[in-house]
Amino acid sequence: MLERFLVQSRGFANTGPQGARTGFELLLRLPSYRGLRASLVDGVDVTVDGERFDHTLNHYVLQGRRLDLAALREASDLRWPLDQPACIQVDRPGGLAAGVHEVTVGVRIRQSYIPIEFQPGVVVETRWATIVLP
Repeated sequence: MLERFLVQSRGFANTGPQGARTGFELLLRLPSYRGLRASLVDGVDVTVDGERFDHTLNHYVLQGRRLDLAALREASDLRWPLDQPACIQVDRPGGLAAGVHEVTVGVRIRQSYIPIEFQPGVVVETRWATIVLP
């Protein structure tokens, strides 16, 4: 079961082996009332404690497939189901320090029925999340 918030309270963690962290990841709920083709997701901007990570640099894991933004835009055979979180992976050497962080996401969604000049729509949410080290 997913939480109402976009940023899920579980899944916020550093990536890479301890002592050689490569970044961090977080889980997001789809900001829509129904599933969506992955190719309509135009990335996710992530800001942690004021440090911004642009959607063009992040990686996206949907249904077990890890994609960069270019591959995500071309993934017409992949969907982001309403009941499954997407994992957003952010490269940041060293990862994040243990403790509480202010996390803001901007989920960029394109809709096939909206004129291109009004896209993407960006859904923004800020939440506090905790990194726990093993």
